[in-house]
Amino acid sequence: MAAQASLLRIILPVTALLFTSATQAADLKPVRVAVSNSSSDVGIYIADKKGYFRDEGLEIILSSFDSAAKMIAPMGAGDLDVGSGSATAGLYNAVARGINIKIVSPNANAPPGYGHNILLIRKAHVDSGRYKTLADLKGMKVALTSPGASSTSTINEALKKAGLKFSDIEPIYLGYPNHVIALSNGAVDAGLTAEPAATQATNAGSAVRVMSDDVIDPYHEAAVELFSGQFIEKNPDAAYRFMRAFLKAIRFYNDSLKDGMIKGKTADEVVSILTEYTNIKDPAIYRSIAPQGSQPDGRLNMESLQKDFDFYKTQGWIEGKVTVEQAVDTRFIDQALKDLGPYKPQ
Repeated sequence: MAAQASLLRIILPVTALLFTSATQAADLKPVRVAVSNSSSDVGIYIADKKGYFRDEGLEIILSSFDSAAKMIAPMGAGDLDVGSGSATAGLYNAVARGINIKIVSPNANAPPGYGHNILLIRKAHVDSGRYKTLADLKGMKVALTSPGASSTSTINEALKKAGLKFSDIEPIYLGYPNHVIALSNGAVDAGLTAEPAATQATNAGSAVRVMSDDVIDPYHEAAVELFSGQFIEKNPDAAYRFMRAFLKAIRFYNDSLKDGMIKGKTADEVVSILTEYTNIKDPAIYRSIAPQGSQPDGRLNMESLQKDFDFYKTQGWIEGKVTVEQAVDTRFIDQALKDLGPYKPQ
């Protein structure tokens, strides 16, 4: 009997703990999040891995897309709650049609020293002298992600430095991993390619780095967080909690940055999380890439968004009457800043 009593004293607390854990898991609010499987989604990955979302009572369900443009339709239909990618022409067109999708916070940008999107040229063109300056982009096939994505605006800024126009190149629209393949097999002459795909291409010997987006267009708002209208309207409390967890993660990521690399105080954890959540499993790649910058205070660069928008309009990619302001809702990040207070580096 004494042995049975001792066994019960062990079993009952364990059973209670398992029951409590199962109950807590059942109580978590599911949030459907679209990512592009690149390091620009690092804030989502950190918040998930470190339990920030769970601490806020949220369970994140991740879905992968090869471009932000492809996230817009399922977000408009309410099949996704959150998206992570560039503010595309497709987003503004959706807003113009009355679809309620909002830019709610910055995600990745390009302060000096943190150029995450790299202009690459096929090494053969550099070796032969076909490419010497930006003016030599004229007539080249350039890999970009999709029409009306922020990368198209960035390459346009590079072209303007050489007195060229977007129409002077032949855009080839591919997901970033396919940039590496296309540069290797000669299907494209150049690419505006995000890390870590850019480093993969240069490590393979098929491409040469020419210029990064922190030089081409400093502080460019390359990627943002998006909330669907249904998420905002039906689950506003979950939206606030999501943003609080996300901002904590962005601050953790910011603490991993130092001297244009991922080598700050939280670097080891950040690299480990990136290798777990993305298709790049070699930690050395993440330690060698040019990481994106972050905004630990969560402030959107409205001037940058407007510049992209204006370029989209010149290309005829914006349809209907819409403004950048109509697509922006900062109340969630504003509340997260009030809750968390000013950023304090580790």
